[in-house]
Amino acid sequence: MAAPIILVPGFWLGAWAWDEVAEALRRDGHEVKALTLPGLESVDADRSEITMEDHVGAICDAVRAAGAPVVLAVHSGAGAPGYAASDRVPELIAAVVYVDSAPAKGAMNPDFDGVELPLPSAEELAEEENLDGLSEEQLETFRRRAVPQPGSALREAAELSNDARLDVPTVVVCTGFPAERVKAAVEEGYAWLAGLGELRDVTWIDLPTSHWPMWSRPAELATILGDVAAAR
Repeated sequence: MAAPIILVPGFWLGAWAWDEVAEALRRDGHEVKALTLPGLESVDADRSEITMEDHVGAICDAVRAAGAPVVLAVHSGAGAPGYAASDRVPELIAAVVYVDSAPAKGAMNPDFDGVELPLPSAEELAEEENLDGLSEEQLETFRRRAVPQPGSALREAAELSNDARLDVPTVVVCTGFPAERVKAAVEEGYAWLAGLGELRDVTWIDLPTSHWPMWSRPAELATILGDVAAAR
């Protein structure tokens, strides 16, 4: 029996971001749960007291509730709390899949002092991220449904203390940049990539497309996740 799959979206997103992927996985018989992390429920949510540990705890709670070791898929900025969850409950995680993401160590932006980080303007987003394969309709939906990211997600670092996380099977799905470029960047010392230098079981998959492959290549991403779950 395939492992249950938990889907965690990146910055500015809720569970809705995974709708197409989750639907495809369920059609293939997989058990799937998509998460909305604390503070990202709506634009009206209070983000002032949300901490990185709140995000880690929400992921751990979902893992524990699954009833069997899970495939944990984390996208973009969710790589930081996702890696911390593998530190907290490694025995309950069959594999972690980093979707254009990575196991972060340390804060992504320790100098960020705002309560929240809004989605950048359309122009800034186009300059900062790969938008290949995304339609104007998808981008408009993103802008309309985006929720500011709690500031703690940028300035706080999750504590990592359990070396058992190092043996959790890991899959890195590279979309915005090819795997060879990401591997080279690991050597440059970026905090958001740092865990890749210590994990012992890493598989790399190239899926050339946007930074949001759940929208630009949902069927292919669902197949990757389903294959990982079936193998566990």
